[in-house]
Amino acid sequence: MLLEKGWKLSVAESCTGGMLGSMMTDIPGSSDYFEGGFITYSNALKAAKLGVPTDLIEQFGAVSKEVAGKMAEGAAKNAYTEVGVGITGIAGPTGGTPEKPVGTVYIAVHTPEETSVTRFRFKDDREMNRKRSVFAALTMLHRILKKS
Repeated sequence: MLLEKGWKLSVAESCTGGMLGSMMTDIPGSSDYFEGGFITYSNALKAAKLGVPTDLIEQFGAVSKEVAGKMAEGAAKNAYTEVGVGITGIAGPTGGTPEKPVGTVYIAVHTPEETSVTRFRFKDDREMNRKRSVFAALTMLHRILKKS
C-alpha cells in the first residue's frame, strides 16, 4: 500500500525497542518503502531526536496520546518520509500507575493527511505487550493507508 502511494515509512519506538522496525525489515524488498527508525526509550532522546517538546512530556507524560503523535510526526520529519509510526507505553512488569497501568500503550500513525492516535490497554506480560503493540501498530497503519 505504501508503494502504491509512493510513500515511505519510518518508525519511532519506545516500549517496543525496535521490534516494529525489525518486523518491517524481515520482509524482503522492504527497503523500497521502509527508511528506518528511532528507538527513543528516554525522554531526552524523544526530545533531541524526534523533536518532542519537553514541556509536552512534562505536562502529559511520555506515555500519552500527545507524545505518541509527536513521535510519529518526528519520525516522518527526521527520516524524510511521508508516514511515521510512534509507539510509547508501559510494557511492564513495573512502571504502571493507577491512571496508566502496565500494558497502557499509545500508538500514532502520521500521514500527509492526518495524525491518528489510539490508546490500547494490554495485559501484564511484558513480551506480549511489546508484540501486541507492534501488531496493533501494523493494523492501524493498514487501516489508515486503506482509507487514504
